[in-house]
Amino acid sequence: MPDSLIKSLIKYFTIKSLCLLIGVSVIYAGDTPSVPGTKIYFINIKDGQMLKSPFLVQFGLTGEMGIAPALADWPDTGHHHLIINAPPPNENKAISKKQLHLHKGQTEITIKLPPGKHTLQAVLGDYSHIPHDPPVMSEVISVTVE
Repeated sequence: MPDSLIKSLIKYFTIKSLCLLIGVSVIYAGDTPSVPGTKIYFINIKDGQMLKSPFLVQFGLTGEMGIAPALADWPDTGHHHLIINAPPPNENKAISKKQLHLHKGQTEITIKLPPGKHTLQAVLGDYSHIPHDPPVMSEVISVTVE
């Protein structure tokens, strides 16, 4: 076979393989199932609460699912994310790096926010930081930092 034909075939199969890999990752994004009835919530902070910065945020998760670090693709697990002053994340995309990722499996974090009103939402993400299907998200709460 001529060299040009071999190069063309290599290029063709490389492009086809990449398209297949990209297609598979898009098809399966956000497909990690959650356990029906699972709830995520704030343990120590309530809607409308006045806080002094820095303050501790503790996350709760009902017993249907467990906590695991990011990249641990274990059934019925995820890790916490804290969404601050932003709308709920897209259910089919990785949670923004602008938000707080508790990727080591932590269940609490101390945060510092400037004085004023802020919104907080807890979201459980799968091993790849994508919300489960259906998503496990808390209600959005408002707090005021003194």
